[in-house]
Amino acid sequence: MKEYKVISWKPRLTNNNQKLEDSLNEYARNGWRVVHIAENTTRIVFERDKNR
Repeated sequence: MKEYKVISWKPRLTNNNQKLEDSLNEYARNGWRVVHIAENTTRIVFERDKNR
């Protein structure tokens, strides 16, 4: 079974790419995998196995 998490990314003026990269890496360390990044919004959908 899978579980999902949706986050809203808030772009900032400074170090935006680095902060996004750090956030994505943190989720990956916790077993989350990006399955979708919305083009016209700032939403990122993650997925992971629920019974891991």
